[in-house]
Amino acid sequence: MVEQTQARGRIGEVFWVFLALGLTSFGGPVAHLGYFRTTFVERRQWLSEQAYADLVALCQFLPGPASSQVGFALGLLRAGPWGAAMAWLAFTLPSAIILVLFAFGAAVLDGPIASGIIHGLKVVAVAIVAHAVWGMARNLCPDKTRTGIALAAVFTVVLVSGPLGQVAAIVLGGLVGLALCRDSAAVTASESLHFPVTRKAGMVALGGFAGLLILLPLLAGAAAWLDIADAFYRSGALVFGGGHVVLPLLEAEVVQSGWVTPDEFLAGYGSAQAVPGPLFTFAAYLGALLPGIHGLVGALLALLAIFIPGFLLLVGVLPFWNQFRQWGSAQALMRGANAAVVGILGAALYQPVWTSAIIGAEEFALALTGFFLLTVWKLPAWVVVAVVAFGGIAIAP
Repeated sequence: MVEQTQARGRIGEVFWVFLALGLTSFGGPVAHLGYFRTTFVERRQWLSEQAYADLVALCQFLPGPASSQVGFALGLLRAGPWGAAMAWLAFTLPSAIILVLFAFGAAVLDGPIASGIIHGLKVVAVAIVAHAVWGMARNLCPDKTRTGIALAAVFTVVLVSGPLGQVAAIVLGGLVGLALCRDSAAVTASESLHFPVTRKAGMVALGGFAGLLILLPLLAGAAAWLDIADAFYRSGALVFGGGHVVLPLLEAEVVQSGWVTPDEFLAGYGSAQAVPGPLFTFAAYLGALLPGIHGLVGALLALLAIFIPGFLLLVGVLPFWNQFRQWGSAQALMRGANAAVVGILGAALYQPVWTSAIIGAEEFALALTGFFLLTVWKLPAWVVVAVVAFGGIAIAP
């Protein structure tokens, strides 16, 4: 009885701590990791500095939303599977609710003020993505080799459109990194992480990840909900490098297919920058707009489908991570893949973000203002979104 009470207490503790983070964690994945470190390493001391660094390294290694994967793992470490579920739910729910409400509200908003704000949200997406490309390029392409990989990735996604081009760019980048980035792939010794996941459970999770990735495309077309599940699961399964990189994958799935208009897509992406929590909750906004399914059902289905592959991969590798992370080849491969991610995001900055939002000198000036507010004045993303969104009112035709 005492153990059950303690377990429930820990699950409740995880939920409330992550709910507070979900309500206040502005600034994107890198900022989220900083919030987590302050909360769980410094204040609550759930794990050591070195253990936290190892966990962050693991989640950055895997496809999926890195900050949400770290949060999921922290909940798992603290309170088992229910703790992991509560960590994800509490961290994700606030921003998902806000974006679904925005999706419903945007459909009925009209008039010059509302259209100006939506126009501004499209423009701010340019500043946000440009800032992400700038920051990632400095960190992930510090030498000529990785800069070359990034440029090759740009040409790959330009020549081979859609998700196939993005996957090809990442695979090729990883292979080049494996061959050419070994010198910088230093492995440091550190303490082991111990999660309540057996090797058998890990293999089941990896099998589930691969099975859904293969099965869902075969079932797509049988029903609207299967089409949605396939599109968002595949997007979540192929994202390397964090939340912003999901933009070109989702654009290929929902805009090029005609499910969502480019204006709706960019307005939602801009609004996603103004809310706390993970950027992957953008999927809830898109799901609420999809045809052939009720808005709330579509939002929930899209949200679950885009997060599940990253969590299955995380659970799958946890039992094997301590051994695998000692391999220098693994770090070399990821250096190349991460450089390719920079190229993919750079291509997305032009199409669809720039071409859909920058239609004149006024939009360019407003986007440049947002970029400098982020990079020079270092204002929080939500402040920049608010400034540029209301600036859209002034330049609206």
